[in-house]
Amino acid sequence: MDSALVAAGERRIGWAARSMPVLTAIGERFAAERPLDGLRIAACLHVTAETAVLMGTLKAGGAEIALAASNPLSTQDDVAAALGEYGVGVHARAGVDRETYYRHIHQALDISPDVVLDDGCDLVNILHTERTELLERVSGGCEETTTGIIRLRQMAAERALRFPVVAVNDTRTKRMFDNRYGTGQSTIDGIMRATNTLLAGKTVVVAGFGYCGRGVAERARGLGARVVITEIDPVKALDASLHGYDVQPMTGAARAGDVFITVTGNRDVIRGEHLAAMKDGAILANAGHFDVEIDVRALDELAQAVHRGVRPNTDEYVLADGRRLLLLAEGRLVNLTAAEGHPAAVMDMSFSAQALAVAWLARERAGLAPGVYDVPQEVDVEVARLKLAAAGIEVDTLTAEQEKYLHSWRLGS
Repeated sequence: MDSALVAAGERRIGWAARSMPVLTAIGERFAAERPLDGLRIAACLHVTAETAVLMGTLKAGGAEIALAASNPLSTQDDVAAALGEYGVGVHARAGVDRETYYRHIHQALDISPDVVLDDGCDLVNILHTERTELLERVSGGCEETTTGIIRLRQMAAERALRFPVVAVNDTRTKRMFDNRYGTGQSTIDGIMRATNTLLAGKTVVVAGFGYCGRGVAERARGLGARVVITEIDPVKALDASLHGYDVQPMTGAARAGDVFITVTGNRDVIRGEHLAAMKDGAILANAGHFDVEIDVRALDELAQAVHRGVRPNTDEYVLADGRRLLLLAEGRLVNLTAAEGHPAAVMDMSFSAQALAVAWLARERAGLAPGVYDVPQEVDVEVARLKLAAAGIEVDTLTAEQEKYLHSWRLGS
């Protein structure tokens, strides 16, 4: 192992840990209580400094861990090297091809896990299709992202899911802090690093107005952009309209947009007919988990020439009439490929919920049937309480009379 790479990874992890006081406190608690003793965990997550702090927390609790990357382009090799020195089995390398990406997931599963942690459901999918011999031992899992929850709920609906999975993504703290503020900032950060474009005065098209899309739209508008929202959900479209955004189908937005950001969890959101209508210089970025939201194959077919790496993480596709479309990060997660993902302070919240959910699952898994479970409310509240305490923020508490009022239907005006 390259000692210089390990040292660089340790510095990067240490820097992230400074902004993760909640997870650090949980790690200290885990080290004292050892709630994960004897547990084997296979994880498929972005191999970043923030993830390393989570791995350290779980290891402090007694777990044996094997980690694979949930995106071939997001791995920080120095962090992977440092984690290896910490005793975490890491199967990840930056920039690997699709075949190697899946081989790494198989290698993580070779630990024969009791619990799995997933970010996008690829690991769980492989368990249920290619590594079924391991299913009998697996007693539970956690899922980190919206895309993964969509897939898991479909598995549960079809009675294909063989063990309980906690939907860490669906906590109030994660949706508010990670999806909205984290994705909003880090997506814009990735676009700025890749293109150095001025967003003020530009028309930014955001596909999807969920928690992530809302955050992206807010940050783009805050930088002076005109924001157009595309949606399939009438309620979300109405919400976007009431926030003052222009709401259009992608067919119309394709002609007007300067920057396009997909954040839906679905495929082919930007298709060939949309690409064909776009103006010269349009920028295409994806902030959804998988590289299917922008139809890159259709873009390849439309292009007469492709200039790779015109800027870091920026490829230029030249159409027959000379128009140029700029695809960022090969259509993969722009915030983790062209930038560094969410700030550590954001991941402090998400990974604290993840760590506490793993501890809860370790206690309760024997009594849980296969299915998708919400994170217990007390875990969500505990994460928020710890974050407020770390920030030195105090909140009110209910008086005895207020408690009585809230728990009685007999008391009125």
